[in-house]
Amino acid sequence: MAEQRKILFDGPKKAPSTVVLAHGAGAPMDSPFMNEVAEDLGARGLRVARFEFPYMASRRNGGKKPPDRESRLREVWLEVIEELGDRDRLFIGGKSMGGRMASLVADEAGVRGLVCFGYPFHAPGKPPGDRISHLKTLRTPALIIQGTRDSFGTPEDILMYELAPSIRVAWIEDGDHSLKPRAKSGRTERQNIEEAVVLAAEFVKEQTSRSA
Repeated sequence: MAEQRKILFDGPKKAPSTVVLAHGAGAPMDSPFMNEVAEDLGARGLRVARFEFPYMASRRNGGKKPPDRESRLREVWLEVIEELGDRDRLFIGGKSMGGRMASLVADEAGVRGLVCFGYPFHAPGKPPGDRISHLKTLRTPALIIQGTRDSFGTPEDILMYELAPSIRVAWIEDGDHSLKPRAKSGRTERQNIEEAVVLAAEFVKEQTSRSA
């Protein structure tokens, strides 16, 4: 039986779609980035659910436990999807590692779509390895929102990758892995997050209308 876990919700309960977001490797589900994205998506009429992977309990208590093994992370994603139900109206994704794990289970779970904020195509300065192999054949409609300065995947990097036709990549100007721009860019972090949220909300609503 799946373990009991805390799920945070934002947005209207009767929204036509629910976006389920998982956190990145080093920050919890209520980090400033996750809070801002969830609240903004909720304000745009979407139901948003957030959860944590098991290892984060140790982090919250001051420990330094590394992320759970990939098989466990994928298992937790499937448990959360099962718990929330109605997969035809579920969009899954999240920040960095959370989004990558969602992409690994999206086809298997049969969800409506995938939304990733800052996909970790590769560790900085390293080749992608098996982080992108499944993206060649992904069937689930997907939106990857990436900063143009993201050291985990730049525009130049992604030009070299073979991505499935189901995947769109949207670029946020001068954003890093958390979409934060440099001061000299003339842009603000808030501006970049707002732009990312608008892209995500439009994608969800477009895919939802196609299934109506």
